[in-house]
Amino acid sequence: MFKAILWDNDGVLVDTEGLYFQATREALASVGVELTVEDYRRLFLVESRGAWHLASARGVDEAGLRSLAGARDRRYLELIARGDTLLPDARHVVSTLAARFRMAIVTSSQPEPFHRAHAATGLLRWFEFALTREQYARAKPDPEPYRVACARLGLAARDVLVIEDSERGLRSAKAAGLSCWVVPSPLTASSDFTGADETLASLREVLARLSGAWS
Repeated sequence: MFKAILWDNDGVLVDTEGLYFQATREALASVGVELTVEDYRRLFLVESRGAWHLASARGVDEAGLRSLAGARDRRYLELIARGDTLLPDARHVVSTLAARFRMAIVTSSQPEPFHRAHAATGLLRWFEFALTREQYARAKPDPEPYRVACARLGLAARDVLVIEDSERGLRSAKAAGLSCWVVPSPLTASSDFTGADETLASLREVLARLSGAWS
């Protein structure tokens, strides 16, 4: 039985990945670059390299790239602020599992959008901590984020389960030696989840599997 669960955030607990795609797509469109869903999935959720090189190929200089990044970030915050981002069943599943497991969030999000997305979710009370992007040097798919989280928990890899929705997240968790269950989001459903310990259809299935283990 696991002692702790580490949760990805975007696309797992909150419905923000699509908003980040929208904000990035709008920023790139302003310089004539069309970012498709497949481009986004590959560049951000598999390769974790971003897409500003597409603007560079159109002749946008470093100052222009910084301006695009700023415009994207402002638009992303605006989109988050427009409504409730909590994914279906997240509150029920998280609150139920918190009675049995230690839990934390490991996200690639920067602190401001992360906390803005959770301003109304009420979820953070059930987590010991959240590792946001500024708290580690190398992002997913590097194993560092999950290794840092395990060290903060004081637990061995065998005692920790990861819940992810992306290929880069899965690769990060497995490289850190952790068990990883994947719940694909609409943006990641076509990804290669070879190596996942489980691929489940919903958070409800996560709860059912773990409830069965302790019953």
